[in-house]
Amino acid sequence: MNIQDIADKLKVDFSESVEFSEDTSFIKIEPDKWLEISKTLKDHDDFKFDYLMCISSYDCGDKTKYGVAYNFKSTSIGHELEIRIEVSDDESIPSVVELWGSADWHEREAFDMMGIKFDGHPNMKRILLSDDWDGHPLRKDYDTPEYYRGMPVPKDKTYWE
Repeated sequence: MNIQDIADKLKVDFSESVEFSEDTSFIKIEPDKWLEISKTLKDHDDFKFDYLMCISSYDCGDKTKYGVAYNFKSTSIGHELEIRIEVSDDESIPSVVELWGSADWHEREAFDMMGIKFDGHPNMKRILLSDDWDGHPLRKDYDTPEYYRGMPVPKDKTYWE
């Protein structure tokens, strides 16, 4: 099944929350329907996306929107899919940890590095940086501090030369 077929089938039940354009290689989903759509992607006989390969966060560049790209594979059918969800600072995305255990680490990384919140995550706290680190380093507007706990923080590779 190709991405157009998947998008068409999802639009039958979730028309207002599913966006697909033929010039893209992903389907965009509204966050409020994500949990329901994710259950459909995993359990429906036409999809059977049993393997969550990766979750990547990204900055949309306008200081108000951040996104998450989910990459799925169906090991029984063989097709793949990318789903994207974009949110603002005051919005969150439902966690899919209960459906795909691999989402645990990836959602925490997206929270830590980009500041994206996942509702219902069982352990939503930083995973790479200390709890007292200020900000989210993968945001385009992030300003690297000069010092952290009295130690200089390298800003570019010349620090190491």
